[in-house]
Amino acid sequence: MKVVNVVAAIISHQDKFLCVQRPESKLDYISKKYEFPGGKVEVGETEEQGLIREIQEELRMTIRVDSKLIVVTHNYPDFQVILNCYKCSVESKDLVLVEHLDFKWLATNELDQLDWAAADIPVVQELIHNDQSTN
Repeated sequence: MKVVNVVAAIISHQDKFLCVQRPESKLDYISKKYEFPGGKVEVGETEEQGLIREIQEELRMTIRVDSKLIVVTHNYPDFQVILNCYKCSVESKDLVLVEHLDFKWLATNELDQLDWAAADIPVVQELIHNDQSTN
């Protein structure tokens, strides 16, 4: 099985998280699903550098990578994804959708309302758990 190693930005601003909707895909199990933005790290980049570049390319946003949150390994029917997730912050919520269909800024208690890509569900659960632990 093909293994895809990617990075994802868990971008927060004023207690809300950025959720983006994937474009239509021939793979129905990820087509139009919500995810945390990110992508593949290029040769010679650190995970953090790749994440900053991907978010700039896909959303025209400048992020600050704060800390690693979680690593998720998920087996889709056609490939395995290793999702390295980083908590990130931004000065402004302004963005431009270059690849994605839609975006939402949601509070932790709203995250479970979206139709998430399966690999992102453990990340959502981790954010909800962390929020409940601090309240």
